[in-house]
Amino acid sequence: MKDSLRIGLSFGLTSAVITTLGLMVGLHSGTHSRIVVLGGILTIAIADAFSDALGIHISEESENVHTARQIWGATAATFFAKFVFALTFAIPVLYFSLSVAILVSLVWGLATLTLLSYAIARSKGERPWKSVGEHLLIAVVVIAITHYVGDLIGKMGA
Repeated sequence: MKDSLRIGLSFGLTSAVITTLGLMVGLHSGTHSRIVVLGGILTIAIADAFSDALGIHISEESENVHTARQIWGATAATFFAKFVFALTFAIPVLYFSLSVAILVSLVWGLATLTLLSYAIARSKGERPWKSVGEHLLIAVVVIAITHYVGDLIGKMGA
C-alpha cells in the first residue's frame, strides 16, 4: 500500500504542477482575465484530477500485479494530490493581481517540483540535481509553449 500511495502522490503532485501552471500561463497570456484563469484552475482541480486518478487506476490494473486495495490506494492518492494541490494555485489568484499571482504560482509550483524530484532521486540513491534539472526543464518547456500558444490565440481573437 505504501508504494501505491507514493505513486499516486508523486504523479498527482507532478501533474498538478505542470498542468495547472501550463493552463494558467496560457490562459493569462491569451485572455489576461482573472476569472478565466480561476475557472481554469477549478476545472483542472476537478476534471483533470478525476481523469488522472482513472488513468492511474487503469494503468495499475493493466499491470496485473497489484491488489484491489493497492489500486484503489493509488487512485485515491492521485485524485487527492491533484485536486488539493491544483486548488492551491487559486490562492494567489484570489489575493494578488493576476500578473503577480502567475509569478507566485510559478515559484510555488517549480519549488514543489524541485523538492519532489530531489526527494525521489535521493530515495533512489541517484544524483538529485540531474533529476531536478530534467524535471524542471520539462516543466519550463511546457510553460513556455503554453505561454506562446496563449499569445497566439489572444492575437487571433483580437
